Amino acid sequence: MDKNLNDAILLFDNYGQDSQALHTSFKLAGFSCPAVAIEDDGFLPDDVMSVYGFFLGDFKAALGDRAKPKYFNEITVPEYWEISGTNSSGKVQDLYKERGRIFYAEPRHKRLVKIVDWYDERGVVRSSDHYNRYGAVYGRTIFNAKGQKVNKTYFSADGREAIVENFVTGDIILNEGDEVRIFHNKTEFVLHFFVRARFTQSRIFFNSLSTPFFVSSQMKSQVKRDILFWQEPARDEIPGNMQLVFKGEASRTATVMVQKKEAYHKLLALGAPKDMVHQLGFLYPFSKENAHQPEALICTNSDNIEHCRELAKALPQMHFHIAALTEMSSKLAEMDAYSNVSLYPGIKMGVLEELFETCDYYFDINHESEIVSAVYRAFLHNHLIFAFQETAHNPGFVAERLMFPAAGWQRMQAEAEAAMADAGVLEKMLQQQREAAMAETAERYQRL
Repeated sequence: MDKNLNDAILLFDNYGQDSQALHTSFKLAGFSCPAVAIEDDGFLPDDVMSVYGFFLGDFKAALGDRAKPKYFNEITVPEYWEISGTNSSGKVQDLYKERGRIFYAEPRHKRLVKIVDWYDERGVVRSSDHYNRYGAVYGRTIFNAKGQKVNKTYFSADGREAIVENFVTGDIILNEGDEVRIFHNKTEFVLHFFVRARFTQSRIFFNSLSTPFFVSSQMKSQVKRDILFWQEPARDEIPGNMQLVFKGEASRTATVMVQKKEAYHKLLALGAPKDMVHQLGFLYPFSKENAHQPEALICTNSDNIEHCRELAKALPQMHFHIAALTEMSSKLAEMDAYSNVSLYPGIKMGVLEELFETCDYYFDINHESEIVSAVYRAFLHNHLIFAFQETAHNPGFVAERLMFPAAGWQRMQAEAEAAMADAGVLEKMLQQQREAAMAETAERYQRL
């Protein structure tokens, strides 16, 4: 495969975690090719193209010095309306009546506006303003009286109505220069983008059996070179569109790379042809080696940390660093009484990054939601990750032997002691953790 991949693109429905992992894997394998996301949430990185954004123009150039994300209290509201926010979301109130809800881009603690929902007098969402990373409203969704989506309008960088997508009929209207183009579905729209972006001769690596598969199937080729990277969980039957690939009825796709172990084995059990289905994991940008230091990190947004006291008492040789973005309750503050526990209320991002660098263990034992993508970051920092089944936020990055029921906390203690006592045991556990996450080698990607 040509390392420049001048004749290939990565095509995603959206740029979620699995899409990001696949894109990163290609880059770590030494390949460069355009990455394209069909759905644009307004916060795509510089090296990912947006199908919709392609027709909207350059917001950064248009806004100049004002091109920066909108902080939650910077949105425009009527006089006397009040804006308030937490680290998870914000709201707009008119006296005691809630008029709007503010949703943040990740990481949410930065409180950067991604979507603002606006309510009618009955508290039903009637419109949503979509903000991008330049602080502009690039889209607006309209809802009917039942709160159902009707259409979404996309605005160009110079404020024009550029695209209107009708969710009832599926039509997409594009105002392109002096022309008005009507597409009857999203596939037609993406195919037009392919023409305009000069991708019609490109090999397509895609990770969805919806629009990306339809786009691949609509494009003709004498040789089947496109590849489906299947990232969905195991199913009880082979998806219909995937069956078309296996029957040879997909015009350009002949290979399926499955990126979840259970899904791979399930497909084979369901009779998928072995010569067309292969297992392929991800390349991860590990930032450091494990230094075998008994320093552990816990990131939490609540004081409900499963068996925290018991573990701190039972593992005096391990130092626990407990970090929170907010202030800590008196219940959690009491943990400061243990000599092997350090608390970090309202932690700064620089300090938190130092802890990820310093620590070699991560305990995913906090209830409530995860903060700062902590488990994934711990994995990339080569932490050995322990989790309870009741608290696990991202179990795909935890070795099976290190996932316990909460009642089995003493087994967690024993495994932690074993890892600290023997570097060989620790390395074996880390290898099992990488295998659970399907950590891959660059050579496997180079054979695509």
